[in-house]
Amino acid sequence: MLNTLKRIAKNLLAITWIRRVYEVVNRVVLETFGSSRFLTFFWYLVSFVTFNREQSAVLRGRRDYYRNKHRDRVTHVELRRNVHRLEKGLIMRPRRDVFARDYITETIEFYEEAVTQCRVSPGTMEQSEMDWAHDVLTEYFRVAVGADATVQAARERFESAEYPGRFTGKIPYVKRLLSEVDYESLESLVMQRRSVRWFEDREVPRDLVDKALLLARQAPTACNRLPYEFRIFDDPEQVRTVSSIPFGTAGYGHNIPAIAVVVGKLESYFSPRDRHAIYVDSSLAAMQFMLGLETLGLSSSVINWPDFEPLERKMQKTLGLALTDRVVMLIAIGYAHPEGMVPYSQKKELDTFRRYN
Repeated sequence: MLNTLKRIAKNLLAITWIRRVYEVVNRVVLETFGSSRFLTFFWYLVSFVTFNREQSAVLRGRRDYYRNKHRDRVTHVELRRNVHRLEKGLIMRPRRDVFARDYITETIEFYEEAVTQCRVSPGTMEQSEMDWAHDVLTEYFRVAVGADATVQAARERFESAEYPGRFTGKIPYVKRLLSEVDYESLESLVMQRRSVRWFEDREVPRDLVDKALLLARQAPTACNRLPYEFRIFDDPEQVRTVSSIPFGTAGYGHNIPAIAVVVGKLESYFSPRDRHAIYVDSSLAAMQFMLGLETLGLSSSVINWPDFEPLERKMQKTLGLALTDRVVMLIAIGYAHPEGMVPYSQKKELDTFRRYN
């Protein structure tokens, strides 16, 4: 017994010594290669695999953006972007007599392709998106004055496009304060929302999930692209399969009734400058989704998704994701177990994360 204890003590000392050496070496490497952008570039040039999936996804997303421009699709992201740009021009104070001159021709080209799809293949594109594009363009040409040749040529093409729909009033408007939700009510809802990991063995109604998603889509996104999907799984076997992939569900994944995989769509962008927008936009939507679930009696928990190649590869295969589809997070959904507990999770004090000017 004594010899066994001695061996264990020696092994622990060896492990401690190895850990200390590792920490010293790691600190030296980080201090060296993290000291300048040039040395950082060299470091990742050698260890290029670290961010290779994201780099490939961004580049392929740009490729697919241009490939998709002339294909029939349910939603036309390039049209959405430009129509929203027109909306922002319409609300400017003071509004310029001529604006959007540099992209109105491109916008009409996008619009013509969408109209052709609606006419040739009815029902293959979102009707609400087309109504919105038609209405905003109608309003744009109504207020555009002057003799600008580019705008006039675009107007003529718009009028001859023969959109098989009518004006529905989806144009900029003066915001009215109609909310009956005061600060205290919202605070109560926000404080009620906790990361729940223990759920009742009870089916999650799809209509309630869909109602929460309708709130999620109202979250702001860059140029109104909505560059995300919520992949919802409620089949018990599929839920177990999906929930077992990330690291963060150990010990409780078996009791999750439904799970959402939030996926960012990099094919929504033509420039790498927007590569982070999928994470911002989908996170804003996810928060409204979870608050919406709370109002419907459902609870949730965000499951962190690390950028770790083995897990990325496994999730891609399991969900049939394209390389341009980036998992942002997973969200467990269900009815909170009446005896289940949640962490207290003390938040930072206001002064530690707020700065004025």
